[in-house]
Amino acid sequence: MTVIASPGVRCRAPVALGACLVSFAAFWLAQRAANVSMIDLMVYRAEGATVRAGGDLYALRTTAARLPTTYPPFAALLFTPLTLLDTATVRALGTAGNLALFVVFVRLSLRLVGHARVESVWWVAAVAVWCEPVWTTLRYGQINLLLAVLVLWDLSRRPGGRWAGVGIGLAAAVKLTPALFALFLLATGAVARRRRGSGRPWLRHARVAAAWFAGATLLAAAVLPYDSWRFWTRMVFAVGRVGHAEDTANQALRGVLARLLHTPDPGAAWVVTAAVVAVAGLGVAVAAELRGRRAWAVAVCAVTGLLISPVSWSHHWVWCVPVVLLLATRAYRAAALGGLLVFSSYALWWVPHGPGRHELHQNGAELLGSALYGAAGCLFLVIAGVTLGDPGRDQAVTKE
Repeated sequence: MTVIASPGVRCRAPVALGACLVSFAAFWLAQRAANVSMIDLMVYRAEGATVRAGGDLYALRTTAARLPTTYPPFAALLFTPLTLLDTATVRALGTAGNLALFVVFVRLSLRLVGHARVESVWWVAAVAVWCEPVWTTLRYGQINLLLAVLVLWDLSRRPGGRWAGVGIGLAAAVKLTPALFALFLLATGAVARRRRGSGRPWLRHARVAAAWFAGATLLAAAVLPYDSWRFWTRMVFAVGRVGHAEDTANQALRGVLARLLHTPDPGAAWVVTAAVVAVAGLGVAVAAELRGRRAWAVAVCAVTGLLISPVSWSHHWVWCVPVVLLLATRAYRAAALGGLLVFSSYALWWVPHGPGRHELHQNGAELLGSALYGAAGCLFLVIAGVTLGDPGRDQAVTKE
């Protein structure tokens, strides 16, 4: 028997798509009206030009802000095609590409949390594109969405699948922080082998990720031997090259503590705090994975990485999208609403910031405003830990 969908059901997806396109068009116009510089995209282009010219990649200082190269050499190799286009075209393609990646990111996030309606992708993308991390990602022309898509695509593969590990390995070769997902897989496999006698799917996944990371890194070393030597022996340890720890945009624990303690170097306080959060976060992620709660495991691992990294600029927090969706599709609607407000408020930019290092002299209210993402991340880890002890709440998924 043929079932014919009602007109209301048939028109939901086109209406949602139309709303998304209108939202994206308004977003693009707003970015143009704000005269966004896409400064990071210009840095990437300069890195590609340096590679083509045979220059010193880590001596590069480019744009009016004289920004340095901070990513591994493999990233610079990927940026070389940007030099074939003029600046205006690069910016237009950068915006269009990031918007397309954002739709894919939302689709993968919804799949992760078990909500697969096509129209939901368009509605969520139409709203979430305006949150501060996504706005800032496109404002700077950043690659956060590309890396997040690689990781989510990888972790949505069938366990033990042929391509499982490729996305994480490539993402880590471009920027080191996604390597935490490989460590999570390795830890999960080790715990599973000890408890169950076998952790093969996770260990294989971690090995494939490591192999692709090593392959990409060795390729870069073959093409750029001097730059690779400098990065892996020196630049990888030069945390200060990225920027001041206390910058308001730094929403990692190191940034929060630098502002709280009114010091540009929180030192041991950060090391101890980051170590505790790393152990706790990975512990929760591994426990969630072993209990079949992949969505919680992935989100917890992502947030843990953001918190313990020396620098997590506000645009790195695009992972707020799957986090809020996860909370919204479980029995944590109030927390989801709070997260939506935090990441859509732009509150961290309401406090004194910029030249003059005003962040070292913030008062109580200003400290709170400039710590919202870090605080939200810590609260999410607590919620995830509580959820592990309450399976019933995790089953409260929105019905299709």
